[in-house]
Amino acid sequence: MAVTGNSEISVIVPVGSRFSDPATLYADYKAGLAGLRRPYRMIFVLDGPQPAFAAGLEKLLAAGEQFQVIGLTRTFGEATALMAGFSRANGDIIVTLPAYQQVESADAVKLVDALQNNDLAIGERSPRIGGMFGRLRRWAFHRLLARVTKLQYHDLACGARAFRRKVLEEIHLYGDQHRFLAILADRQGFKVTEVSLRQSQHDHFKGFYGPREYVRGFLDIFTVFFLVRFTKRPLRFFGMVGVTTFAIGAIWALVLVTQRLFFEQALADRPALLLSSLLVVLGLQLFALGLLGELIIFTHARNLKDYQVAEVIGFDPAPVSQLDAKGVVAG
Repeated sequence: MAVTGNSEISVIVPVGSRFSDPATLYADYKAGLAGLRRPYRMIFVLDGPQPAFAAGLEKLLAAGEQFQVIGLTRTFGEATALMAGFSRANGDIIVTLPAYQQVESADAVKLVDALQNNDLAIGERSPRIGGMFGRLRRWAFHRLLARVTKLQYHDLACGARAFRRKVLEEIHLYGDQHRFLAILADRQGFKVTEVSLRQSQHDHFKGFYGPREYVRGFLDIFTVFFLVRFTKRPLRFFGMVGVTTFAIGAIWALVLVTQRLFFEQALADRPALLLSSLLVVLGLQLFALGLLGELIIFTHARNLKDYQVAEVIGFDPAPVSQLDAKGVVAG
């Protein structure tokens, strides 16, 4: 499906804890977006109080620049900020850009052009700037993600994306799920592509990631793994874990009972009996949890759409009421 030249583009810039000088950032993006040669509207979403950045935007507005600013009451996360901007965007095409110079702004045109045959285009900074540890960390993250999702991407942390409006109409982001938009979109049946973008020379992260960030990243991968594979089949996950746990506990308990009956080994002073019984009960509970999830999904399945129609080819047949028993049009 081609991107029409008259399509309005909405550019959403979520502003979190990391941002560049507003005047410099806006001038850079304005120069890059001029290459689109079509109307666009820029929306800055302040994720919580950002007095320094807000003051810079006020100066630009006073100077006659035209864009929209949305301020959230507190910090909700980039995914929520994107959804807040999307709710006020009118464009058929949405472009997201980070609040700091991450990629060369002129390459935003490549993202929009990639929508000629795709629904979502995500940026990949290439060549990457950074040390060996950063490259190793990114490789491990994307390799683990590829193992659990069967999808291979290289730079999901890149904030430069372009997608058709229907993508976020079908997918609701929250928490840190903005990083996994490509995976969630692929699961919904959208066409996703990765576009190589030049990394900005100003994209230097001087801080460091603490243990908390790595734990949160691992939990996010587990969340995506469950959403991609078991959203509509919770019994497959909980049932598998439950049956395995039950089997281990049952076999262990059977061994203990056999030792008591045939080898006269006492059970009263053996914690193994309590542990095996606990595994049996836990396995049954996990299986019941999966079954309950299946019942909930079955009840609400009609409201869950996990497919996209590429095109419909056909004709309008005559209404059934106009056909006689022999299939001849009456009248």
